[in-house]
Amino acid sequence: MDSGLKNAAAALAEQLPPLTAHAAAVEADRCLYCYDAPCTHACPTHIDIPRFIKKIATGNLRGSAQTIFASNLLGATCARVCPVQELCEGACVLGADHKPISIGRLQRYAMDYAKERGAYPVVKAVPTERSIAVIGAGPAGLSCAGELAKRGHGVTIFEKRELPGGLSTYGIIALREPIEIAIEETRMIEAMGVTIRTGMEFGRNFSLADLQRQFNAVVLSVGLGRTPKLGIAGEEAIVDGLEFIESSKTAPAKLAIGRSVIVIGAGNTAIDCATIAKRLGAERVTMVYRRTDREMSCYEHEYDFARREGIEFRFLSQPHRVVLEGGQVAGLECLRVELGVPDASGRPAPVAVAGSELVIPADQIVKAIGQEKPALAALLGLETKRGFIAVDANFQTSVAGVYAIGDCTRAAGAASTVMGVQDGKMAAASIHEQLTASPEAQQRQAAEVR
Repeated sequence: MDSGLKNAAAALAEQLPPLTAHAAAVEADRCLYCYDAPCTHACPTHIDIPRFIKKIATGNLRGSAQTIFASNLLGATCARVCPVQELCEGACVLGADHKPISIGRLQRYAMDYAKERGAYPVVKAVPTERSIAVIGAGPAGLSCAGELAKRGHGVTIFEKRELPGGLSTYGIIALREPIEIAIEETRMIEAMGVTIRTGMEFGRNFSLADLQRQFNAVVLSVGLGRTPKLGIAGEEAIVDGLEFIESSKTAPAKLAIGRSVIVIGAGNTAIDCATIAKRLGAERVTMVYRRTDREMSCYEHEYDFARREGIEFRFLSQPHRVVLEGGQVAGLECLRVELGVPDASGRPAPVAVAGSELVIPADQIVKAIGQEKPALAALLGLETKRGFIAVDANFQTSVAGVYAIGDCTRAAGAASTVMGVQDGKMAAASIHEQLTASPEAQQRQAAEVR
């Protein structure tokens, strides 16, 4: 490994080291093992948190891992990327007067043990002779596939990228989840009997009709699209935030970093981009956002983290054009903004003030302003809700036998890895019920969809 790669890898290494056996035991002993525990209710996948922690305290790490896997097959990923401050740890009863239990780190400790010992879920169900196609090998698709395999169904995942794992592999900063963790989880899902076919793109390598002929059900877990356009002059010189993060994970030593970097956006992805730029050598990193810190979509703890990293913030500033000198980025011209009445997002609408142009110097600009809605919905003629694929309570789309899960369906509520995992788990239960129901029940359910 050359020095550049070593330095980049060190700068973006996992933020928190794994717990030692002693530290894990001490932390587990702090848990009150609450009855009807608030932390379990706060976990979207409803892991029995007191139970898995108590098993750590008693030295039963295999049992602890099994408890986690029973509710969440992607426990290693979620232990690292879940906003635990907002979820389980935020609900910990010790949080009011003491330090909450480090639930995320304890879960990682149990999952690391499972990885080291190969203590993964074992499929014991009798094969059902039914098969399901899952489109997309991100967290939601992997969760759904694994849960279906546990029930004895044959599952094939089709993934257009070279590596499976979705955003866990390509779109989450290595500081939180290294590629190796995401890939190891996909291997675990494969070991459960799931086939993962990479380099297979919907519409190019196969069609919905192809899948419907070969499989009993189809699950769409396609995530969202590219970063939308800003519609400003010089935008072709702006770096896409998701591509920026991907490069930091797959080729960090080759990622070009400017001396003065601007990141447009204020979500968690924008924070990740700014962190990468800062840690890989940028002298100055500025995040530009058209509202205030009260309307930022990133988590509060991520905002605090970014400020501790030395990242600057320019609020109430709307990008107007990229300033180019000799074809190179020299800055970002912004307009001052005043906040008006709430828009469709429920937040105050930014109103640019004419004649308030201000140039922020920079030699690199990155945009991280969300993702486009799933294009597959229009391609397949599926009903949509606010641009997202519409599903019923069983995750079935407007086409019978075609289901959808994860971010591509998230018309309301926050999109997150753990919510995608829960979608996959619940959809698997619904699909299993549909596929094993009597012919009469299946006819009734199909009629209800129509």
